[in-house]
Amino acid sequence: MNYSETIAFLYEHLPMFSKQGESAYKKDLTNTLWLCHKLGNPQQHFKTIHIAGTNGKGSTSHMLAAILQTAGYKTGLYTSPHLKDFRERIKVNGELCSKNFIIEFTQKIIPEIENIKPSFFEITVAMAFEYFAKQRVDIAVIETGLGGRLDSTNIILPELSVITNIGWDHMNLLGNTLTAIAKEKAGIIKPNIPVVIGEVINETKPVFEQMAALNDAPLTYAQHAYKLLSYQQNLLSLNITLQNNNQQVTETYTLDLPGLYQTNNLITVLTSVEELRSKGWNLPKTLVQKALSQTKKITGLHGRWELLHQHPNVIADVAHNEAGIQQLLQQIAICSFSKLHIVFGMVKDKDADKILALLPNNAQYYFTQAQIPRALDKLILRAKAQKFGLIGQVYNHVNEAIEAALQCANTTDMIVVCGSVFLIAEIEKSHWKLN
Repeated sequence: MNYSETIAFLYEHLPMFSKQGESAYKKDLTNTLWLCHKLGNPQQHFKTIHIAGTNGKGSTSHMLAAILQTAGYKTGLYTSPHLKDFRERIKVNGELCSKNFIIEFTQKIIPEIENIKPSFFEITVAMAFEYFAKQRVDIAVIETGLGGRLDSTNIILPELSVITNIGWDHMNLLGNTLTAIAKEKAGIIKPNIPVVIGEVINETKPVFEQMAALNDAPLTYAQHAYKLLSYQQNLLSLNITLQNNNQQVTETYTLDLPGLYQTNNLITVLTSVEELRSKGWNLPKTLVQKALSQTKKITGLHGRWELLHQHPNVIADVAHNEAGIQQLLQQIAICSFSKLHIVFGMVKDKDADKILALLPNNAQYYFTQAQIPRALDKLILRAKAQKFGLIGQVYNHVNEAIEAALQCANTTDMIVVCGSVFLIAEIEKSHWKLN
């Protein structure tokens, strides 16, 4: 098989959560452990940082990878899902995994695919670990896919565990209370391995403290380590001034990820950097500042309050759950525009009513859907939205919806595309004019 045929084989033969939903989710680590055993346990041949959380884990992973790479460490990065190219999931020093490796790995692992019927995610995790081992990375930043305790990535013994936050998402798999969801995410906490908690609330704090105590894992709350003093924002960057409470100094950082919600992720990242320094990683402040100013350039992160077009401004954001949409609306609230246009689509397994209830009814809506079986039908979405006073037309594809919005919008308006990672992934390259 060539590369295209190999990717087609993986998509067609393996259950894929991002397209099928719950039926593709394997609730144990057996297959991943078996696959890695057959590969000689590659995950044991490099150091890792493990990152879980409801929102922000992708941005946090990319920022940490950018910092480690800028500091001179050969750095692996495993994230999911991808937007345009499967190889976005597996990178070393910002470079996509090689096509030849994917072909060779898949050919080698076909007997095990036939033997144990793994999921798409289980195979990609094993693939990433094998690639990082072969590339002899110094360290790899590993983002969980879903949850933590039973996530396929949870067979590593990391240098550091990071949990960004806990919110309402994947309740059908992780539990119907924030406490239950936190217990699943806290499953990445390992014996004697430090853990950083990005955001904590009353319901989740006891869960993290209990799990950390059971594992003798040093626990640090990022919100205690840093305090936000001020910020300045434009459509391309975010300038943040913080107080470092441990050192009682003021620090300023400029991010090329301009979403206001990145302030929380930055605080989590900086607290994680301090933990890594205490373990001997050489991460000077000047290099940290340099890396954070060009994370997108270094690691290729996209879809986080990303400007695609100007006059009118078109913004793409992967916000897709309650907490993510709330953060997105806080961002919109501080922007200047004449009229708001929202291109919106969801997947079936999200709580549509809870999310739609948050959206502003003074915006013009363009309801659409991603081209995957898991997508919520655009007509059903519009009918649900109408109950909340959200009015708009339906479109077969996100690009049709964007074109319609561009036709309707004035140059001083703002168009936001959101609701699903898969919707953002299907935006044609011609729309990404500024990237």
